[in-house]
Amino acid sequence: MKQRQNHSSISTGGLLSLSTIGAFALLFFALGAPTVAQDEGGFTPIGAIQAANADGSIPAWEGGVTKPPASYVAGGHHPDPFAEDEPIYRITAADIGKYADMLSPGQVSMLKRYPSSWYLEVYPSRRSASYPADIYRAAEENAASASLTADGNGVQNCRRTSPFPAPENGLQAIWNHMLRYRGESILRSIGQAAPTPSGSYTMVRIDEKAMWVYNRKGTTSETSGNRLANFWQKVAAPARLAGTLLLVHETLDQGADPRIAWVYNAGQRRVRRAPHIAYDNPGTAADGQRTTDQFDMFNGSPDRYDWELIGRREMIVPYNCYKLHSDRLKHSDIIQAGHVDPSVLRYEKHRVWVVEARLKDGTNHIYARRTFFFDEDSWQAVVVDQYDGRGQIWRVSEAYTLNYYEVPMIWDTLL
Repeated sequence: MKQRQNHSSISTGGLLSLSTIGAFALLFFALGAPTVAQDEGGFTPIGAIQAANADGSIPAWEGGVTKPPASYVAGGHHPDPFAEDEPIYRITAADIGKYADMLSPGQVSMLKRYPSSWYLEVYPSRRSASYPADIYRAAEENAASASLTADGNGVQNCRRTSPFPAPENGLQAIWNHMLRYRGESILRSIGQAAPTPSGSYTMVRIDEKAMWVYNRKGTTSETSGNRLANFWQKVAAPARLAGTLLLVHETLDQGADPRIAWVYNAGQRRVRRAPHIAYDNPGTAADGQRTTDQFDMFNGSPDRYDWELIGRREMIVPYNCYKLHSDRLKHSDIIQAGHVDPSVLRYEKHRVWVVEARLKDGTNHIYARRTFFFDEDSWQAVVVDQYDGRGQIWRVSEAYTLNYYEVPMIWDTLL
């Protein structure tokens, strides 16, 4: 299942600061430079290790990309700040033994399943992740004040961004991902495709708006009205699906007030409450290839899983995917039978947090187990391995991320 972002506008306190032409395949598709000081323990405010790794293949974090390249035009496409970089090596099915300790089991499975067409082109690691100065200040404050609610199904005493820079458990880590800063509002049009084994697909165009209530300046978990976000979605094409509307009120404390959703059916001309917009119910127009809670790699209540924080490790992950984001690519340049065209992707070595989610006894979900890999510099989930009830890898998700540097913030262009 592939989804690609065709056009988006991201608001940071009233500024429509980003308009970009790109694409999404299911396959899914500035406030100034922050001033960030290293704390005594050598960690950034987000909780990343600031220093380079032992052999220097992961550099020290020096603030990330904090302003657009000189060629960037406000409201236009995002030039690649690393366009001159060349790949340093390629991982193929023949190299699995050499690189397996830097790949997820799902990534290894992809190489084995598509040995003649799938590979990972690995580039120099660029720790480009950055956020506005107030987001780093909020993260530092959150570290001293934030906590989970009693049932772990919500958060309290935090503001604007990930609450737990030094997570003590898996629940804190998944909330870091769900509450990471993504601007204050977005307006975007995406293209979504569920290719058949032969590579054919019908492109679905979806228009989306979201207000990230929790991420707004001046808002805290206590003054948000228990609201994480308001989300609106409309299917624009093809004609057989056009006009379907979805409205979601997402809450911060899902235990106290679960998500509220409504669906408008254009054929029936009726609005209905939609409690099924959650968990493993099918995602919008995804032909059953994506669950509702796979949107943005994971969303919604975490209450059906036991969450274990495994720790931090080095891994090859999608990063700085400006080539894929290019306005020069058509959907047909990206979507192939089985997978995205690997020649338009970029992978780098980064440190990630690893979290294992196992289905609780007495609950139901099509994924009995999920392993999440979160970028340490942003809390963006970059890879997720999903397992079926037999313990076999079923689906592998990757988020092809980049820095929307005029904000600045990290998000994906394709997932």
